[in-house]
Amino acid sequence: MDRKGDWAQVYGGKQFWPLDPRPEEVDINAIAHSLAFQCRFNGHSLFFYSIAQHSVLVSKIVSPEQALTGLLHDASEAYTGDMVSPLKKSLPPIFKEIEKAIEEAIFEHFGIKNANHVEIKRADKIALFTEMRDVMSEPPAKWDDVDLFEPYPEKIIPLSPEKAEQEFLERYKELLQKSEE
Repeated sequence: MDRKGDWAQVYGGKQFWPLDPRPEEVDINAIAHSLAFQCRFNGHSLFFYSIAQHSVLVSKIVSPEQALTGLLHDASEAYTGDMVSPLKKSLPPIFKEIEKAIEEAIFEHFGIKNANHVEIKRADKIALFTEMRDVMSEPPAKWDDVDLFEPYPEKIIPLSPEKAEQEFLERYKELLQKSEE
């Protein structure tokens, strides 16, 4: 089998080719585990706060039709790692292309065809401003768009990686059951 680039071993011992992603190689357990063990903001929060927990929050902010997309909106970071926004914005276009190809493989694997990127981005911003309130230090300067969104009413209580992984998988199963009804 001739593949583009090298493979990475993911949680569960499987191979994943970030430069040649295939839907059949996507694994919800690998995604949940990886995102649960990655801290948002590159670890610059007051408490450990995972991408998995952030993803669950986004899935609750969006409409029910977009909940699975919201849960998986950062799933590509399970295969690429997370990067702080100021740096990510400055990277060459190839990084965004790689991330997009992985996202497409993930969405295809989970049958997501109706991703509303505007709604997801809005929910991601609401989650961000909620995180600013609940898990970040007081900012030294005003963040962009800070006045455009109200934080989510529920306070974030940071979870351990293990609990965040469990919450992510429970949310996934809940959304799967709702889609089968």
